[in-house]
Amino acid sequence: MLSLGGGNRSLFARRERTRRRFLAGVDLLLWGIPLAMIAVAGILIASTQRQADYADWYQHWITAAVGLGIGLLLARLPLDRLARWQWPIFAVTVVSLVAVRVAGTTALGAQRWISIGGFNVQPSEFAKLAAIVLLAGVLARHPVERPVDLVRPTALISLPWLLVFIQPDLGTSLVFGAVLLVMLFWSGMPGAWLLLLLSPLATAIVAGTLPWALLIWIPFTAWLAWTSLPWKRVGVAIVAGVQGLFAAITPWLWLTVLQDYQRERLVLFLDPAQDPLGGGYHLLQSTVGIGSGQLWGTGLMRGSLTKLRFIPEQHTDFIFSALGEETGFVGSVLVVAGFAALAWRLLQIAGRAGSDVESLVVVGVGTMLMFQVVVNINMTIGLGPVTGIPLPFLSYGRSAMLMNFMALGLCASVARRGGGLPRPGPNRR
Repeated sequence: MLSLGGGNRSLFARRERTRRRFLAGVDLLLWGIPLAMIAVAGILIASTQRQADYADWYQHWITAAVGLGIGLLLARLPLDRLARWQWPIFAVTVVSLVAVRVAGTTALGAQRWISIGGFNVQPSEFAKLAAIVLLAGVLARHPVERPVDLVRPTALISLPWLLVFIQPDLGTSLVFGAVLLVMLFWSGMPGAWLLLLLSPLATAIVAGTLPWALLIWIPFTAWLAWTSLPWKRVGVAIVAGVQGLFAAITPWLWLTVLQDYQRERLVLFLDPAQDPLGGGYHLLQSTVGIGSGQLWGTGLMRGSLTKLRFIPEQHTDFIFSALGEETGFVGSVLVVAGFAALAWRLLQIAGRAGSDVESLVVVGVGTMLMFQVVVNINMTIGLGPVTGIPLPFLSYGRSAMLMNFMALGLCASVARRGGGLPRPGPNRR
């Protein structure tokens, strides 16, 4: 009996040592915040389905469990090993996006999914992570030191961006643009160049809303080009020409490139009451639901608007409205604070990464997640147009959940192998 007891104690001791070694490499902040949000999100999704004919809210937790397992495995894989496969991964991603266009499944007016074994997979979600890994490798080897250096990363991101945009998926295509710009800046590109890259979008907006302001805006961009570009006269001519071109073609882009529902979304958020039963319905009901939560909320599973399903797609894109109604201002602020803490942790990991590739991957992941957070929350509270961008870890979606955990796994891998000394941030040359 004594030897058996000693054997049991030895077995338990070995198990305890194994558990401690495993937990020693787990970043509790990096994993804890998403898991806490997922726990609450499962209840919120269940609340949105109380009056529905189906109930699949529990799949949110199941998908999260699978994603967590994949993420923890990736956390133990050195990122340089994965970087060796960046081109094959990117090629598979592009092929899958083409397959969506050829034989994809259509839902809600968009062709974004491929049916595999009875499950609908959204390749555009995984394309975001593949693009981040590829851009990190390219920018680490070829930093942007001259304007011509922008051609390579821009060309690489343009192919998946275009394939996603024509699905059509305007929201996800915006994520590609945000990731590219921030990763360029983090790799050392001057901030003035970042403004110049964003200037055509600003020109289009100004041309469509306040045309007279172009008299101020275009000279400002020309001055920016003169002070920041190496070839001043040529740079000013090119920048002024691009601004003039975008100002001229904005009406054509608006009428022919964007779909009717996309134009409607971009306009109605300014005054959703113009079409309260049509395009403005989502925004009006969402803001009413969030406002009805007041300070403490109605309580989980007790929201009246959520129960009666006044808000379409509330378990996916508009999950923040359910959060606002049932947990109130306090719960909403806690979630926003959680995302802010996650962003801070990712920046900390990027600053202490052991290589430029690792640092760029973490910054790309952080940009991808936080851009979606900002756009989604602004959309649900009426400060932005409806774009179809999900809220990470809270919105229901299998592909997005798996991709988010894979992204966290890569960041955790960098954190496990990063040195104790912080690395310089952007413009470190």
